[in-house]
Amino acid sequence: MKEKRFRAIWANFVIVTMLITTFGIAFTVALPISDNTQAVNNAIYEGDKDGANVALMFNVYENPANVEKIADILEEYGFKCTFFVGGSWVAKNPNALLKVASKGFEIGNHGYLHRDHAKLTLKQNMEEIVLTERLIDGVLGDLPDYKNSKLFAPPSGSIGNTMFDACKQLEYKVIMWTRDTIDWRDHDADIIYQRAIRDIKAGDLILMHPTDQTVAALPRILDYIKSVKLSADVVSNVIK
Repeated sequence: MKEKRFRAIWANFVIVTMLITTFGIAFTVALPISDNTQAVNNAIYEGDKDGANVALMFNVYENPANVEKIADILEEYGFKCTFFVGGSWVAKNPNALLKVASKGFEIGNHGYLHRDHAKLTLKQNMEEIVLTERLIDGVLGDLPDYKNSKLFAPPSGSIGNTMFDACKQLEYKVIMWTRDTIDWRDHDADIIYQRAIRDIKAGDLILMHPTDQTVAALPRILDYIKSVKLSADVVSNVIK
């Protein structure tokens, strides 16, 4: 009698467990997925591994003098880079932007106010990007052969569905990075140098900012890039 009762209890337990598992799976599938989880991440994290170039990327919201110094140093080496500029920076520093763009450096879009784009609505994302685009075009539009790069670097690397939707509608490529020097936090030229060059390879997208320590580290970084038979070019060329 006890054995029959045990078998009945066990059978019911198995049935209930199976039902819970089945329902749980179905319920999980039916649940709305959070914005960050379901984002179709078509961002670009690296470029052509079979080429001979890396891309140096400078996200810019400050230090116009250092932006110009970076451009001058790169020009001495015969290298190029991409400056991803904030719209609010462009509004305050149009001459610095025009100077570096005139030398052939690529200009990308970094949003207007360095906001968290994963938390912005579609409309807010588009406003941030379009306003910055108009400012950049307004400063550079008269340059011979000028063409907007249509590259967007999300502030702090924060991405989400609405950001991707906005970039798709505006025909922007979302650019992330292969390696981050974290120079905005760690103000040490030696650390910045090591993070930039360690295991460097073709196709790397190397993120930096126009800090004093980055300017100090840059010649050594460029010397190392040359020593391993690589070159530094603009993002749009490296990701082809």
